[in-house]
Amino acid sequence: MSEQMHPLAPHHLPFYLAPPSGTDVWMVAMGIFLVATVFYVGVLYWRLHSLPERMAHKSEKLQFEIVAILGLISLFTHIHAFWVAGLLLALIDIPDFGTPLRSIAGSVEKIADASDAGASSTGNSGEAPHQSTAGEPDRNVSDAAKQEVQGHA
Repeated sequence: MSEQMHPLAPHHLPFYLAPPSGTDVWMVAMGIFLVATVFYVGVLYWRLHSLPERMAHKSEKLQFEIVAILGLISLFTHIHAFWVAGLLLALIDIPDFGTPLRSIAGSVEKIADASDAGASSTGNSGEAPHQSTAGEPDRNVSDAAKQEVQGHA
């Protein structure tokens, strides 16, 4: 059987049609383009999703861990409010109350240790207790008050 062309078929086919015995080059090109586009959109999605975490990490915020947790929660639950909350936390700067309070506590500790050392050196000397005059406070009373305050801390 010889294959003859149908009389109504065009004698010249357009370039974008695949020959019957060959590979469809345009389909292969579109497949590669589709895979590359899906990969690019996925990378773009991951970069956008990790934006709050990267912002908090770059500016070395104290709430970095909270922002990271909110990002993971939003990733696994698909609740976008967690992502927005993480973004807002990454943008604002929460004041650091811990460092000044630690500094104050350290200074108070040093003062308390210095007053304890002074009280023990005067108390062991065997001298009679100092009588306070009108212009000078009684040291034994102030040392007792300091020890009481230190006992509460």
